[in-house]
Amino acid sequence: MKIKVCEMSYDEVLKLPRLKHKKPMKPSRFLATVVRLVSASTLKKTKFSYTEERMELVGKQPCLILMNHSSFTDMKLAFGIFYPRRMGIVTSVDAMSGILGKLMRWLGCTPTHKYVSDASLISDIKYMLKENKTSVLMYPEAGYSFDGRTTTLPRGLGVLMKHLGVPVVTVITEGAFHRDPLYNMLQIRDVKVSAHVKCIATPEEIKEKSVKELDALLDEAFGFDNFAWQRDNKISIDVPFRADGLHRILYKCPHCNAENQLEGKGTYISCHSCGKKWEMDEYGQLAAVDSETEYAHIPDWYTWQRECVRKELEEGTYLLDEDVDIVIQVNLDCVCKIGTGHLTHDLSGFHLTGADGKLDYKQSAVFSHTLYSDYYWYEIGDVIGIGDNEFSYFCFPKGNVSVTKARLATEELYKMKKTRRRSAGNAERS
Repeated sequence: MKIKVCEMSYDEVLKLPRLKHKKPMKPSRFLATVVRLVSASTLKKTKFSYTEERMELVGKQPCLILMNHSSFTDMKLAFGIFYPRRMGIVTSVDAMSGILGKLMRWLGCTPTHKYVSDASLISDIKYMLKENKTSVLMYPEAGYSFDGRTTTLPRGLGVLMKHLGVPVVTVITEGAFHRDPLYNMLQIRDVKVSAHVKCIATPEEIKEKSVKELDALLDEAFGFDNFAWQRDNKISIDVPFRADGLHRILYKCPHCNAENQLEGKGTYISCHSCGKKWEMDEYGQLAAVDSETEYAHIPDWYTWQRECVRKELEEGTYLLDEDVDIVIQVNLDCVCKIGTGHLTHDLSGFHLTGADGKLDYKQSAVFSHTLYSDYYWYEIGDVIGIGDNEFSYFCFPKGNVSVTKARLATEELYKMKKTRRRSAGNAERS
């Protein structure tokens, strides 16, 4: 999937009309039918099936559908499960750029910025449920999973459930991640896909439970590990390119600690610094060639990287300091390439400069619980996305930089800052 890119100066971008809020449209039955028909070939290729649990408690009433986000296949799967049920769909602003965005509006999609507080989104969701009388499909992770586990969920979803007072349904897929993992450069694998659809809470149960209990329900539902599922169920993915791009997830060598020196190619991931090499088998597990295997399970390696980043933050040594190509989005017409700039990320947050000093944007460390970082974004390149409800800044590092590390650092720094604020607040009250 590509996106419309326009080249213009920063001054020209500032003159562009801003994105105006519009109430969500009631989904077109005709377009929904078209999407379902278009999805049919993918559903057939993946031998898609799903199971249901407690869905009789939902019936035909509008509900909030929370689906895990694995790949570009996800929306097709949703239509395979819920059609002809009408669904409003919460969609990222960049995904609705260009002519496609108008069609998506008619399909019932409403745009929002990823990982940015948006009060209007809550009213939009309520409008879809109460006024349009449609269910609402959301991907609470917002971004695709990197390591096959849950992308960090925002706290407060339990509050949203209380506010809406409608049945909440979760959709957790198996196989969708492996069919088209984000790191693997859009190379499709032949993998059977399935899903489990469950009503985790009725309106009556939502009233009875606390916000903390509702958040715990979601944590349990989204407690998946796709690589463990592949290993334990002996799901064979014996393609010769299965490790292509794996260095996007695994950027730090556990043998020599070098960063951004790894390369995933074919069925191997290798370190160009120390020469160590690991083979990825058909069940998604790693084994070192001619030496000890530090982490056979990819999420374990990923967790170790998170711990390393946390240590850097605690010691005050973490720093991203990189020249970047800058793309800005202010409306749904296109995204605007304005040239190069400079991005830093440290304990205070992000700082982006460019356009001969005219662009100077700062984003605090507690702005968001995670980061919009992506691999091969719209077939352009690996990206770090920051910004607010008016401007989205997509930064493409010009050097050898891991956007994965930037996401891990954002998440760990957010937790550190929030913990310190709570501790300080408790100290003041006592």
